[in-house]
Amino acid sequence: MQDVYDYTMQALPYLIPFFAVLAATIVLWIAMRKKSRAVKRLVRGESVLACILTLALGANLICLNPLSNVMSLVFAVPAELSAETKAESEALIEEISGEGIVLLENDGLLPLAQNTRLNVFGWASTNPCYGGTGSGAVDTSTAVTLLDGLENAGFELNTELSDFYVSYRSDRPRIARVEQDWTLPEPMMSEYPQELLDSARDFSDTALIVITRVGGEGADLPTDVTAVTYEGNPGDFTEGQTILELSKTEREMVDYVTSTYENVVVVYNSANAFELGWVEEYDNIGGVVTIAGPGQTGFNALGSVLNGTVNPSGRLVDTWVYDLTSINNFNNIGDFRYTNMEEFGTEGNPIVSFVHNVEGIYVGYKFYETADEEGFLDYDAAVQYPFGYGLSYTQFTQEMGAMTADGDGNLIFDVTVTNTGDQAGKDVVEVYYTPPYYNGGIEKASVNLIDFAKTDLLEPGESQTISFSIALEDMASYDSYGHGCYVLEHGDYTVSIRSDSHTVLAQQTYTLDEDIVYGEDNPRSTDQAAAQDLFQWIEGDVTYLSRADGFANYEEATAGPSSYEMPEEYKAVYVNNSNYDPFAENDPSDVAPVMGEDNGLTMKDMYGLDYDDPLWEDMLDQLTVEDMRYMISSGGYQGGAISHIGKVYTVDVDGPAGLSSFFNGNSGTAFPCATLIACTWNKDLAYERGSQIGQEARELGVNGWYGPAMNIHRSAFSGRNFEYYSEDGMLTGYMAAAETKGAQDKGVYCYIKHFALNDLEQNRENQICVWSTEQAARELYLKGFEMAVKEGGATAVMSALNYIGTQWTGSCSALLNDLLRGEWGFQGVVVTDSFAQAQNYKSADRAIRNGGDMMLSSAVGGAQELEDYTSATSLNYMRTACHNILYTFANGYEYSGEVAVRMEPWKMGMIVIDVVLAAALAAGEILLLKGYKKNRGSL
Repeated sequence: MQDVYDYTMQALPYLIPFFAVLAATIVLWIAMRKKSRAVKRLVRGESVLACILTLALGANLICLNPLSNVMSLVFAVPAELSAETKAESEALIEEISGEGIVLLENDGLLPLAQNTRLNVFGWASTNPCYGGTGSGAVDTSTAVTLLDGLENAGFELNTELSDFYVSYRSDRPRIARVEQDWTLPEPMMSEYPQELLDSARDFSDTALIVITRVGGEGADLPTDVTAVTYEGNPGDFTEGQTILELSKTEREMVDYVTSTYENVVVVYNSANAFELGWVEEYDNIGGVVTIAGPGQTGFNALGSVLNGTVNPSGRLVDTWVYDLTSINNFNNIGDFRYTNMEEFGTEGNPIVSFVHNVEGIYVGYKFYETADEEGFLDYDAAVQYPFGYGLSYTQFTQEMGAMTADGDGNLIFDVTVTNTGDQAGKDVVEVYYTPPYYNGGIEKASVNLIDFAKTDLLEPGESQTISFSIALEDMASYDSYGHGCYVLEHGDYTVSIRSDSHTVLAQQTYTLDEDIVYGEDNPRSTDQAAAQDLFQWIEGDVTYLSRADGFANYEEATAGPSSYEMPEEYKAVYVNNSNYDPFAENDPSDVAPVMGEDNGLTMKDMYGLDYDDPLWEDMLDQLTVEDMRYMISSGGYQGGAISHIGKVYTVDVDGPAGLSSFFNGNSGTAFPCATLIACTWNKDLAYERGSQIGQEARELGVNGWYGPAMNIHRSAFSGRNFEYYSEDGMLTGYMAAAETKGAQDKGVYCYIKHFALNDLEQNRENQICVWSTEQAARELYLKGFEMAVKEGGATAVMSALNYIGTQWTGSCSALLNDLLRGEWGFQGVVVTDSFAQAQNYKSADRAIRNGGDMMLSSAVGGAQELEDYTSATSLNYMRTACHNILYTFANGYEYSGEVAVRMEPWKMGMIVIDVVLAAALAAGEILLLKGYKKNRGSL
């Protein structure tokens, strides 16, 4: 509605002439009452024609100005995927899902015989989770359902039971950005007809229980269900219970099924880790599998895994604990609002909020493994399924060859995997390192994933040898309080292969005699400039968890916030639109750039050129102020055509789980969510998925993809976890880099997002200030982006809605200039996250002056416009932004071959309508004049 209001306000000025003519028409009609019939008809007719003409002119101007981008998006000609591409996508989805399903428990019950008769319990079996909601949602109206997948695998289902669930409720409660209903519509056991239960017992002695949880953009999953909208059965949850545990009704259903059926399998369907300790209470739960949102055809893979056609090889990408409320950051997720920042809010939204990432680097398995080593907790009592855990229907051995240093800073070794079981299957080699830790020194987790590989399908008795090369510099830690850069401290570095983060299969040690400091004169080999302190200021006044003395400060660090006031020293440097004036930042000595030259260059000439090629200066000299203003301020979901430089109209779309336009319904295939892709631990599949997204984009006329998304699962309760890969930055980075490279190899640029530290949804548009250590930021939250840039070759980035410290990420120079472009060597465009709403912390001027380039808005003339487009200072920043924008666009597939600068279809339609209307007005004018002459002559 805010968008509708904004567009209306922008359109009204163009209708002023119409309203003036309409008013004049009303006056004339009244004034003509006593005039002759001929004059009356002529004047009134002319006034009507004038109204129509001015209305048509106003409508044309509105369509060509404030609504031009929206018109282009809404009235785009629909495109369809070729049958071949659609089939390839669906086959890939099944393959990803088959490798991403994780087998958590199996007492020999699985796999089931293909003709097994199944009673499928749980309302969610008829309304499962295919992905998530919001910009990452995809069209699943024709998707293979969970029950379809089971039937397609040869299982015979009790349809009476599923019909009962459909009649109970056919739709899933709405979880959207603006409203959330967290109701779990599970029927109570008293509501099951007795004859249905009797019939089910006669049908089969095997039952499948389906439990599902769904998340989405704009809302985190509730940590206290009694505090949110929930209209389920009375007593489902008591105060303090989270949505990620069984409801009372679900527990009663589990009790009934396990007491009635000899063979029970549990399927958990979600991207959010769940409390599954209850499965250990039931002896006849013989198997447990988890499958995150599988997209269009992924539920076929569920059937194939359950019947053994596919041997499960997925591994968890998060640590699954018995009690999610015991996690070290639980007290620091949720709704925290400053009480002394009202002057930075707006009349309608005075909120400035915050979140403290108090756990530092100790997120997920990095905490639990380190705490176990320190003797801080009982690991087995805390962790049910470790990070990287997953079972198979066969057995494997892994043998680690001798590890040697190659003289170039790498540790080299082989791992030989052998299938020692009796079924074909795939295994995952997980490589971790344990660095030396010195009490009170640089924070280090005792276990850190550094690489991994998935084997081919190995037949029984077959072996495969995989080679690894681990760069020593990749084991360096960021030293925030000493050298202010990455440091590889002296001591023993243990490299291990593990079946999960906790279970060591083999290990070897490399001893470093002295520290290696990756300072200004010795940058890491992948850095364009040496890493140095950039984010000390985002630590704030927060106590962070430390390993020192065996996590001695745990209670203090992990407690909830003790103050809800931003400290004055940080408030003094807090910036939003209320205290920012771009004109005050101008340098009077700046010289305006050359503009409007005719150098004869087109975008086709720029294809493949280096960012620093001198020809770019000639191209940029051709731009006008209006060209630059338009590209910067109207970069949401499309890039307008600029004919005099041969820039074609381009389209960008959501989302991470598949191409999807909410403007015109034009969408691609629904792929599995990022979490399921990461559960494959298969880099090649991630690349193939990115490549297939690129192929679909080309067929749909899409140029840029708002994805992949690579924030981390800081909390199991993040509503957007389905869009993100893992709790681990390294696993995230490998998968994100592979997907990014796959799409970019097809000429589709990827807006990797949300840059950065946007790992919760609560208060995301309420100026949420994220506080973290620089070490945690670099080693966890930024790692995926770093790898997607350096290894994936990303040429587009989407900044985030949140602040880091006191600066909005969309205008944080340390983030966008110093780190992204300077240290990592990124070249390309940075677009903001949604600029649709007129919030008082987003500023186009502040963005382009601090490393941002393009505002994600489809409007023209709204809040996303620059205030200053006349000063030399601003014009130079605009030129730099447009260089970044055009560089990314010029290297897209549109310019790799013949380039056709085409007119958007709605503009051609408008011309046709205008011609017809002009002819009609001319005919009307002729008829009026003839009628006047005739009527006048008859007087």
